[in-house]
Amino acid sequence: MHFTISRLQPILQKKTIMSQLAKKAVAVSFIFQFPDGNDSNKPRVALFRRSGEVNTYQHKYAPISGGVEVSDASPLATAWRELHEETTLTASSLQLFRQGKPYSFTDPSVGRIWTINPFAFILKPAGEKKITIDWEHEGYKWFDPDEVTDDESFQGVPRLKESLRRVWFDIDLGKDAGGVLAAGLKTLQEDHESGARQLASAALDIYLDVIPRIDTSNRDTWWKNIQFTAWHLWKNGRESMGAPILSVVLSSLSLIEQHLQSSTQSSLSKELIEEICAAIKNLAQQRNQSATKIATAFSSFLDKTFPFPPTKPLKIVTLSSSSTITASISLILESASRPLDIHILESRPLFEGVTAARRFSSLNAENKNSITIHTDASAALASKDAHILLLGADLIDKAGNVSNKTGSLPAVLAAKHVSPDVKVVVLSEKEKVLPFDPPGHEENDSEELIRGWKGILGPDVGLQGVGVTNVYFEWVPARLVDVYLTEDGAETEVEAWAREVQQKAGHFFDHL
Repeated sequence: MHFTISRLQPILQKKTIMSQLAKKAVAVSFIFQFPDGNDSNKPRVALFRRSGEVNTYQHKYAPISGGVEVSDASPLATAWRELHEETTLTASSLQLFRQGKPYSFTDPSVGRIWTINPFAFILKPAGEKKITIDWEHEGYKWFDPDEVTDDESFQGVPRLKESLRRVWFDIDLGKDAGGVLAAGLKTLQEDHESGARQLASAALDIYLDVIPRIDTSNRDTWWKNIQFTAWHLWKNGRESMGAPILSVVLSSLSLIEQHLQSSTQSSLSKELIEEICAAIKNLAQQRNQSATKIATAFSSFLDKTFPFPPTKPLKIVTLSSSSTITASISLILESASRPLDIHILESRPLFEGVTAARRFSSLNAENKNSITIHTDASAALASKDAHILLLGADLIDKAGNVSNKTGSLPAVLAAKHVSPDVKVVVLSEKEKVLPFDPPGHEENDSEELIRGWKGILGPDVGLQGVGVTNVYFEWVPARLVDVYLTEDGAETEVEAWAREVQQKAGHFFDHL
């Protein structure tokens, strides 16, 4: 094919222009306020009119925004910094509401290729009184989020509605489906009792509740909304325990895609939606079998690794209340195949270890097994002469590092010090493997700790000037783990499994 210089010129000019554009990643933060502090009411969203002193988009309405610096730990860290600089608000007046799927667009008028990282924050009651804007803005105004548009008459920055819809998904899902998803996300966020596997099951139930409520009149729009819903369940439920949620929504999306490929209709029938939901319910039932498979793998591992005489007890140390660990130990207790000497760390502040001990005690009617609860601080004493330190996993990264209940790392280090031959065994479904950079530490309500000190502090006495942190999870390095046991037995190909998950996630989410 022959191209003349004149025909190539526009193409070359476009490439030249694109090469001259500066790439810039920004964090944009929408501040929402719910009437009377009740999140069941429809909120309003604050938009700030940019001043004439900023470099771009002067006098346009925008969320709080700022460039992501190399030194920033994450775009979320950027968001918190910019909120404080531009409004003086801090975590005492704001709470993170949602994160949105990042996206990019080009604006030649300002010489930029923007990558937008959207976030939403809830302004706590009385927080508005603390808003003090800086030189970058000349004022702010509250809007109904459904009335925000990208029309020029609205006087907003480019792609304002596109950024907003990524955190306020009612715009696309509708009030019914959006309300169910929002309530479901809140349930996941506030569930501090369930393990990661149980949260994934809850997320699947929420997905099944949302799917039939999404408008089906346009096939492509429906499919995009289905994918966005899955993304929000993963990122805005409990991201620190989100690996199994990611796994179940990816499996669901694969099933949905298969059903869509078998249908050529531009709109989707009620029967097809019912078939899709039935397939996802079947997936949920199949997941229930994984705990039994892991328990069987654990029992086989014990028989091969510790061929003790039938009267010699096996000493196991564990902590927290992993449903996978509970099922595995319960199988041995119920079968009475060998005596166990179980030592459980109480797992403050919610004492999940006590919950596990109660379950094991109910299966020890004939007292053939020994069950002991220890304080978290006595991990070394509990681990003396231990054969196994048993851990669950809320997340396993692609290098095999394990995120689990805080206290796991000290327990491992103590056990390896006092019992050098101890085996550190991680029981986990393969769905716990996360191929992406793990989320930051999840900071939880300090009151969970403080209420245990009421006898010392008194009911009305606080701790002025004292910070109280309540981080639920910490990392155990892969080099300290001896064996990973999954539904497929001993697992060694963590990186290969992570790559497969990453490919599926890219297929369904990268284009959104």
